[in-house]
Amino acid sequence: MWSRAWERQPPPRADRHARARIRELRARAGLLLAVLDDDPTGSQAVHGVQLVTALERGVYDDALRGESDTCFVLTNTRSLDAPAAVRCDIEVAGDLYRVAEHRGRRLQLVSRSDSTLRGHVLEEVAALHEVRRSRLGAGFDGVLFAPAYLEAGRVTAGDVHWARVGDQLVPVGETEFARDASFGYRSSNLREFLAERSGGEVPADSVHSLSLSDIREGGPDRVRQVLSGVGGGAWVVVNATEYSDLETVALGVLAAQERGQSFLFRTGPSFVRALAGLEPSEPLRTEQIWPDGAPPGHGLIVVGSHVGQSTRQLAALRARGSTVDVELDVAALVSGGPDRAEDLVLELSRRVVRALPKADVLLYTSRTVIGGDSATGGAAGGATGATGSLAVARDVSHALAGIVRRALAARPAWVVGKGGITSHDVATHGLGIRRAEVVGQLLPGVVSVLRPLDAPAETLGVPYVVFAGNVGDDGTLGYVVDVLRGGKA
Repeated sequence: MWSRAWERQPPPRADRHARARIRELRARAGLLLAVLDDDPTGSQAVHGVQLVTALERGVYDDALRGESDTCFVLTNTRSLDAPAAVRCDIEVAGDLYRVAEHRGRRLQLVSRSDSTLRGHVLEEVAALHEVRRSRLGAGFDGVLFAPAYLEAGRVTAGDVHWARVGDQLVPVGETEFARDASFGYRSSNLREFLAERSGGEVPADSVHSLSLSDIREGGPDRVRQVLSGVGGGAWVVVNATEYSDLETVALGVLAAQERGQSFLFRTGPSFVRALAGLEPSEPLRTEQIWPDGAPPGHGLIVVGSHVGQSTRQLAALRARGSTVDVELDVAALVSGGPDRAEDLVLELSRRVVRALPKADVLLYTSRTVIGGDSATGGAAGGATGATGSLAVARDVSHALAGIVRRALAARPAWVVGKGGITSHDVATHGLGIRRAEVVGQLLPGVVSVLRPLDAPAETLGVPYVVFAGNVGDDGTLGYVVDVLRGGKA
């Protein structure tokens, strides 16, 4: 299937000046780039940008004053039902427009979501159209749909989105992610996916496409030409298998915007790096994580993600026998009522606090899924149906965050949060992070390290590692722990 998708495709473009040209065009236009991230894992392709969890206008303003004029706002909307997600996006985007207006700058918005297509696709895009209409009098001319996450093997060719599974590239509609309890789907062709998710309100033949031929043979001029025919908020599929494809599209978008068009972006992680004109970076070394030297002490690994990749990674780490393992029994948590849940959290917190001075601690959810997986691959689920699955995932994640908050008394040297809902709640409710810098990644384009900038005193200086549930191979979690221990940096 992979060979058929690439048959007779032109070779990628070579333009070593593309990123510098993107940055120049952005500066000339006075652009700010704000990424509404529906879970905390969207920053895995970027570095040197800030990320905020506190949904406050002043915090956005602080974060957008960095050198890249780019920030991620963690809305965590993939863990919410659709109406709550819409309300959140409207409030956050409205405040971002106010920040840009106050500073006399123009704003680009990215709705960053899952590279395997899970999330409130139509609802969130509609919400951001509404915000632009209320602030500027009109919605966006078009929505670029670019779910590629190149580092993790999620690519688009022939309008079909693919995911690497093992050593094979598989149409995404045939993967485990398409069977998600909350956001399941059948279509791998992105035009058909939009028609499916919209219930036919977005007909497949109304969706435009930037093909690999358009991008590679025609370059930015051809991209701008295709976009010139887009209006009324129409969708545009972005095909991409290389960063040069995304950078070419970014140049074409900026040229189209100079001519007065406006675009919203629904993307995976990789397009953000291209649109910001960021340079690639090498995986982090220990001395980059701790410029003043790694502190003594042990780390805390929190695994809530329940997708197959996370479960295999968890098993591989446990098999080493190098951690003190503490299991949160999901069935006991969700079936015993609030008092029993609080008792369970206190009991596990005491175990973690006792163990941390002596060893790295692995805190994880039980692996038996009760009724369905969570939408984000966050915490193990426990109720039949999409709404119940999300609700249980939130309850479990809240419990994990409560344990982390109490574990700060034992001063962990570093913390890892694995899974979307899990890593968000650990950051916000466990560690109390309001704003942080994305230092970089521990592997190429995968597994971000955050340096807290606005957080409680006990969290400052503690690197926080955001590890998506659906990336890496069986040994990746163990590798990350080794790096943080200093053994493989």
